[in-house]
Amino acid sequence: MTQPQPPAQDSPGATDTEAGCFHCGLPVPRGAHYPVQFEGRARETCCAGCQAVANAIIDNGLGGYYHHRTAPAGAPGEPLIPDELRELKLFDEPEVQRQFVTDEPDRASGRMLREASLILEGITCAACVWLNERHVRTLSGVTDFSVNYSTHRARVRWDPERIALSDILQAIRNIGYRAHPYDPGTRDKAFQRERHVALRRLAVAGLGMMQVMMLAVALWLGHSDETHADLLQFMRWVAAGLTTPVVFYSAVPFFRSAWRDLLHGRPGMDVPVSLAILGTYFASLWSVILGTGEHVYFESVAMFVFFLLTSRYLELMARQRSSQAIDRLDRLIPAVATRVAADGSDEQVPVAELAPGDRVRVRPGEPLPADGLVDDGESTVNQALLTGEPEPCLRRVGDAVTGGTVNVDSPLVVRVTRVGAETTLAAIQRLLDRAQTDKPRLARMAERGTGHFTAAVLIMTALVGAVWYFWIAPDRAFWVVVAMLVATCPCALALATPVAITTTTGVLSRIGLLLTRGQAVEDLARARVVCFDKTGTLTVGRPQWVATQALAPGMEEGELVAMAAALERHSEHPLAKALVEAAGAVTAPPLERVRNVPGRGLSALLDGAEVRVGAPGFVGLDRIPDGVRPPAAHSEATAVWLARAGEVLGVFWFADQPRPRVRETVAELRELGLEVVLLSGDRPEAAAAFAANAGIAEAHGGMTPEDKVAYVRGRQERGEIVLMAGEGINDAPVLAGADVSLAMGSGTRIAQTQADLVLMSDHLEAIPAAIRQGRETLRIVRQNIIWAVGYNGVALPVAATGLLTPWLAALGMSLSSLIVVGNALRLRRDVKELLPETDTRRPLAANVIRPARDG
Repeated sequence: MTQPQPPAQDSPGATDTEAGCFHCGLPVPRGAHYPVQFEGRARETCCAGCQAVANAIIDNGLGGYYHHRTAPAGAPGEPLIPDELRELKLFDEPEVQRQFVTDEPDRASGRMLREASLILEGITCAACVWLNERHVRTLSGVTDFSVNYSTHRARVRWDPERIALSDILQAIRNIGYRAHPYDPGTRDKAFQRERHVALRRLAVAGLGMMQVMMLAVALWLGHSDETHADLLQFMRWVAAGLTTPVVFYSAVPFFRSAWRDLLHGRPGMDVPVSLAILGTYFASLWSVILGTGEHVYFESVAMFVFFLLTSRYLELMARQRSSQAIDRLDRLIPAVATRVAADGSDEQVPVAELAPGDRVRVRPGEPLPADGLVDDGESTVNQALLTGEPEPCLRRVGDAVTGGTVNVDSPLVVRVTRVGAETTLAAIQRLLDRAQTDKPRLARMAERGTGHFTAAVLIMTALVGAVWYFWIAPDRAFWVVVAMLVATCPCALALATPVAITTTTGVLSRIGLLLTRGQAVEDLARARVVCFDKTGTLTVGRPQWVATQALAPGMEEGELVAMAAALERHSEHPLAKALVEAAGAVTAPPLERVRNVPGRGLSALLDGAEVRVGAPGFVGLDRIPDGVRPPAAHSEATAVWLARAGEVLGVFWFADQPRPRVRETVAELRELGLEVVLLSGDRPEAAAAFAANAGIAEAHGGMTPEDKVAYVRGRQERGEIVLMAGEGINDAPVLAGADVSLAMGSGTRIAQTQADLVLMSDHLEAIPAAIRQGRETLRIVRQNIIWAVGYNGVALPVAATGLLTPWLAALGMSLSSLIVVGNALRLRRDVKELLPETDTRRPLAANVIRPARDG
């Protein structure tokens, strides 16, 4: 059976029947017409089932499946399965998963896990987040599932040998929510759909409220006019009719959410809301049916629903704005690329169809569609949106380029190396997802408190209602209960933290810092000690070989360089690369049993004798020999020693340039009240000289990775919160052990995976700016929580005294939520406010996957 091919540039109305069903490949029955629009062309399918599944794939942004699959989806004799389940099963296909799923090793078991970012539809409150997280985490094979209430994005990790992704998605649907893989197009569609539905419900509630309020004015003014009793009763029936669509259409989301919460034993904030709406409506309707004319509060019901929907609509728009900076990342990659065929011709293909090894042509002004290597041409590439560097960088044949950067001068032909979930932008997005779905301690406390608070409110309301009914005023008891349920809805408490964290994540990304763990915001604000590695962190990380000193009789410089370079070719450490580059085409002697010890050096067998290159202790030196000192022009130079069979043969000296504004950054950190410490593997004299020039009072040189970990633990044992900044494999242990850690974007992949933040540019002043932002975020979160708790603490007794009517309680609750959201949005700052003295063309995100280094 012929496999469906990428479309030709036909007219949009053209159809495709010769190849059989577009989805399953089976013949299309005569007279069947089930078209699917794909890439501007109508494709025929054989039945409604194939049409539905194909539309589901395309609507979820996974149309690349039809280019990557190796066989049609259907086959004769395939068992029939429900369309919904078949749609979910497609997400288990490797060709589909390659677009949004990544493999992540599990440190505990050593097994390979899978990770994906999802969008959840139907989230309305913190109880929804709690329910989804609790439900999915109980599934066998799911190792982690986190939901960001602010963006409705979820991050899931699972063991593919124990559970399939479709099973996870089905489990979410089983509790009344919808989940699908995240992609920018699908996210926009979901947001627009959510916005349109919210506006329709809001419009119905608003129209109903206005009409009912006009009737309510007449009823209030004429309630004692017995001569028009029939007319007043008719107006009450009209009010009941106008309120009915408000209750049974506009307020339906509250009822659905409350029912889900009750089914799973978790009383969320929509439970008291639903009880208040339904109780007030049916009590008023019963009064109308009896014809008593008393206790008719249809206007309160309509106003309550309208205020609630208005509040949630504004929250929806605020969530969209707070995550906008991060979502813009996904739009850096173009939708279409120009692929160069084997015969040299060009063809326009969707970016999702690209595969490693493909060659693409990028014209001036166009963004690069994927990560790759320059195969032909020479041009400058603007990386400002990724690295924050304002000046375009020159790229020649063999140089690496990153998807999303913009070609400036002349055409380039790029050979694709990474696509889909493996690209740089995808890695950045995963880091941001992890930051947004990870919850700080304050957020976790607020979520736990929300559930307990709701249960306490329900119990207290029942008790107050009983007191009013039996001892105070039975006719007012019901309305006091309604006012209490409405006034104390804990929406503000649930919103106190997520909006603030999401806003700060976007702000930090614009100044060149990727936040990879939400808890880091709180830890940044509480940090008291900042420890820096030197090479690659406070320096540019590109040391240059400046001198060689022979220490053994008869040894020539060329022989020393050839021997050391042969060893250093097995390392990606900056010093190793500098020595190999300096050695050039020197013939390397053959080595055996090469061993790399991170943070120490390398060893191997050369002609049966062990050769070592690295730190003094690693090569067997107890002390530095007399007369060995760095060149006069490079007093801070770093030494790398070479020894054979225990005899030290020579020493190589390397000099590195400090990053811009190191001294200003250190001064700023000290002004913020932080203690700055230098922890370096360089010789103590070089570390001390560098620290003195940078304004760092405490410096420790000659430190191994174990020494750095021990130092940090010692400070932690004294009750201090430690921020550690590093960039190499040898820094990974101390980054993992610090309270909050920062890795350089030019550093190793392993260092970045251990870090809470990744700095993508050379602008170290982003570190004190992030600390200021973290402190402000913590202050705003505390304000929000104090306000939310304080408001409920005041509203509850006031409502219990009977001074609040239901509609006033609804207004107060809505305003409380909006105040919390508005306060959190104050965290949005212009880059000039955080970095006033540096270039304002700042990164939205960064290139966190530059060439990896081993140390």
